[in-house]
Amino acid sequence: MDRRNSVTYRDILQKIRLAFPQPVSDAIHDSYFVHSIMRALDQVDGLKTHLPMLGDIISGDFEKAREATLPDTMASIEDVTADLVSYLRGMTLFGHPRTQQNVIPPPTIPSLIGVLLASLYNPNLVWDEYSRLVALAEVEAVAMASQLIGYNPEQASGVFTFGGTATTLYGVKLGLEKACPGTLQNGAPEDAVVFVSDAGHYCATNIVGWLGIGTNNLITIPTTVENEIDLAQLEAEMRRAVESGKKIAAIIATLGTTDAFGLDDLAHIVALRDTLVDEYRLDYRPHIHADAAIGWAWSVFNDYDFENNPLGFRPRTIRALAGASRRIQHLSLADSIGIDFHKTGFTPYISSLVLFKNRADLELVQRQQEQMPYLYQFGDYRPGMYTLETSRAGTGPLAALANFRLFGEQGLRVILGHIVEMTQLLREHLEGREGTTVLNRENFGTVTLFRAYPVGVDTFSIKGHEFEDAAYRDSLLAHNEYNRQISEYVHSEAMEGRGVMISLTDCYRNTQYGEPIVALKSFILSPFVDETDVEMVVSKVLEARGKVSG
Repeated sequence: MDRRNSVTYRDILQKIRLAFPQPVSDAIHDSYFVHSIMRALDQVDGLKTHLPMLGDIISGDFEKAREATLPDTMASIEDVTADLVSYLRGMTLFGHPRTQQNVIPPPTIPSLIGVLLASLYNPNLVWDEYSRLVALAEVEAVAMASQLIGYNPEQASGVFTFGGTATTLYGVKLGLEKACPGTLQNGAPEDAVVFVSDAGHYCATNIVGWLGIGTNNLITIPTTVENEIDLAQLEAEMRRAVESGKKIAAIIATLGTTDAFGLDDLAHIVALRDTLVDEYRLDYRPHIHADAAIGWAWSVFNDYDFENNPLGFRPRTIRALAGASRRIQHLSLADSIGIDFHKTGFTPYISSLVLFKNRADLELVQRQQEQMPYLYQFGDYRPGMYTLETSRAGTGPLAALANFRLFGEQGLRVILGHIVEMTQLLREHLEGREGTTVLNRENFGTVTLFRAYPVGVDTFSIKGHEFEDAAYRDSLLAHNEYNRQISEYVHSEAMEGRGVMISLTDCYRNTQYGEPIVALKSFILSPFVDETDVEMVVSKVLEARGKVSG
């Protein structure tokens, strides 16, 4: 066969090699690599307009996507780049001042660089042999987070993991091993239970199911009107569980619920746990995990001088910051803590850290080295001996460390203080109107849940009636639908560049007679939000009241 005009695998291999960053310094190829990234960023920038999304929103054809096939031949880097950029069309710009949706922040430039560097050289945190000083970055970020929330860094430990769900999973797993020794070898017993509030994250259901505890053994405790766990009912249910022979695998305390930023009274929960251990002479100490995925960042105010207020926050902002701090300052009482830097830490997904008050607890889930014969012949850092994951990227630690160094304590105070201040301004505007009412007035985060009502409704009393009195069920359901229509109008206006993108929750909480309360939701996390942006939320809601029939 004449191969003079044919393409050999060596020809194709050369193209493949050029598609990688070069392993040795090559100024020409390095410039091409940087240019390729810059070209992608330029193409994304070309999608930006005054709207809070990239280009036009295009509905995804998922049926067609399921028919996708592998190409026969290679494509150029330029063609692939353009194709990848096209997938960002319609993507919400979470840093835009007119985006106040759920709990997704804009990432900082240093945190993005941290993700890029970790992705570029692909460290695996299973072992320092495969991650070198990136492993050191994880240890440093763990130490900074431990010091911030009040753990003793010399006794504490922690690992970055695959999300907020995973941080709680680690906490519950350690608690299960404490309450029921040998579970790692023998499987979960039938007598283990886990406690969480009804406002706690739904991941608790997944966790007890996946750990084999069983969803029927997840005991959900009602919350008070302040959206925090009802301590009297928690005590009653814990006593009932112990007296019936159950083992308490874990108590999940929520320090910053997703919808309302409710803060459980962690200090009281710990005191209750200790009382029951002594009273019932338990041979184990039920594990308390603090799900502080959102609330952890308020720890920067643990030693802030609220009286003299050196940063000059408004009085209402100071009250909100102090209100959150009264609960967050007790985080160090928990046995483990879940932290999401990709929420109130302003990093890209995923950067989640689970902290353990006592690193000795990790011995409960540690594997024997002979189970991993191809690892750990040398080195000083071996978290893969006890982590659920074998492969753990260096992106999360480098992103978190980048922002710790970028902001410092002062910067974190300023950015959190600003978005809380904007939240308080929004509430002032909403409470200053007769047609709107704030639902989570006593919660102090950056999320505001509120309802709009038709003209003629007494918004001072209707909220209480609809929550407490079953005779108001029809009124509640009608106003639920009314707020859904308000949400649709506000959303459509935002899509046209005439408003602010906010969210809707179908169940802020249930009424005392079991019906869900629908609420409009503003979640401010962008440092670019200013007073004009919160005023626009109110003006668009009021405009919608004139368009929607009550």
